[in-house]
Amino acid sequence: MGEEVPEYILNSSVEKLSVAYDSESAAYQTSTNFGNKMYVVKGSEYGGNSPTNVKIFDNITRSWIIPTVLGMKPIHVGGHSAVLLNKDRILIVKRDSELDDCIWFLEVDTPFVKEQKKVFGTEVVAWSKGVAGNAPKPIVISGPSGVGKGTLINKLMKEFPSTYGFSVSHTTRAPREKESDGVHYHFTDRITMEQDIRDGKFLEFASVHGNLYGTSIEAVEVVTDSRKRCILDIDVQGARSVRASSIDAIFIFICPPSFEELEKRLRARGTEVEEQIQKRLRNAKAELDEAKSHGPFDHLLVNDELEFCYDNLKKLIASDELATPLHRSTMKNSKILVSDVEFKTDKTFLHCGDKDLLLLDISSLKGGAPGRTRGINVCPVESSGGCVNGIAQL
Repeated sequence: MGEEVPEYILNSSVEKLSVAYDSESAAYQTSTNFGNKMYVVKGSEYGGNSPTNVKIFDNITRSWIIPTVLGMKPIHVGGHSAVLLNKDRILIVKRDSELDDCIWFLEVDTPFVKEQKKVFGTEVVAWSKGVAGNAPKPIVISGPSGVGKGTLINKLMKEFPSTYGFSVSHTTRAPREKESDGVHYHFTDRITMEQDIRDGKFLEFASVHGNLYGTSIEAVEVVTDSRKRCILDIDVQGARSVRASSIDAIFIFICPPSFEELEKRLRARGTEVEEQIQKRLRNAKAELDEAKSHGPFDHLLVNDELEFCYDNLKKLIASDELATPLHRSTMKNSKILVSDVEFKTDKTFLHCGDKDLLLLDISSLKGGAPGRTRGINVCPVESSGGCVNGIAQL
C-alpha cells in the first residue's frame, strides 16, 4: 500500500473518509466503513478504460468479498474521493472529470440493493450516475392488447414531439410486417436478453405470450437526459416492477368500454390466430381485474371514443405534473463541499484549490439504481481560507 492521505472526520459519527494510492497497482482507492464492512473502491492511476473495481472487507470474518455489481458502472476513474451518505450509499467524486460525469453513487444498503441481495443470494452493490438538476417524470401507460393505447401514445408523440420521447422496449419475438428494429422494438435473441437481465441492465421485464419483453434502463434514461418525458408502453406486470423501482413515474391504465368491445377490436386487427386471441383475452381479464382493484396505477382511463379519451389523457398528464410535489430525499446531511478537484465543463474549468470550492446540494435527490440519481444542485462557492483534500459533509 502506498502513502496514505490523512483521514478527515466528516461529521460527529465514527464514519471517516480514507483515500490512498496503491503504488504496486498504480491505482487510487478509497475505503468507506459501514457497519461491520469496509467498501473499497479502486480506480487506475490515469482512469483507464475498465470499470471501477469494488470489493468488500468483512471486519468480523476478516475476509474479502467480491460483490455482484449492478447498474451502469463508471469508467476512467483515477483520483477520486468518497463519503458515506444516509447510511445506504457512497458518494464518489471523480477528479479531472467532465462535470456531467464526476458525480456517482455506489448504493450499498438502499431498498433496491436489499431486494437484489435476496435475488442473488450474495452481497450486492449498485452504481448510479449522479445528474444535476431535475428531470420530467416518465409516464407509464398500460392496458390490454387491442385497447388502443398505442394509438393514444402515437397521437401524443405527434402533437408534442419536443415534449415526449418514446422508450423503445426489447423483445425476443420476431418482428411483424413493417416493424423496424430500434423503432418499434429492439429485437434480440433470448440468450442475449436473459444475460442482460442477469447483469442488471433492465428496469423491468416479463414473459408475455411466450416471449420476453423488457425496458432497458438506458432506454428510459436516454430519453430523460434529453429533457423529454419518457413514455413507457408496458403491461401490468412491467408496471408493477417499475412501481417497485426507484423511478418516480405517473402510472395510467387504459380500459376498454367493455370486454365484448375489446374482443371485437382484437379480432378486427387480424394479426393473431384464434388460440392467440383467446390467450390475450384471458390475460386482459386478469389485467382489468388488477387495474380496477387499483394495483400499481394512479389513474384509469376508458377508451370509448378515441378523441375524448385522448383529451382526457392530456388533461390528466398536465394536472398530475402540476399537482404532484417532487419527492424529497431523507438525507440527514444535505450539503457536500468538494475541494482540491478540477471539474471540466464545456467552456472552462471549475477550479477547486485554495479558495474555490464546489458545493453539492443533495437535499432533493430522486431516483437511484438501477437508473440515474437526479436532483443534485451544483454551484461554485468562495471559501474564507485554505481547504483540505477530498470532500466534507456539512
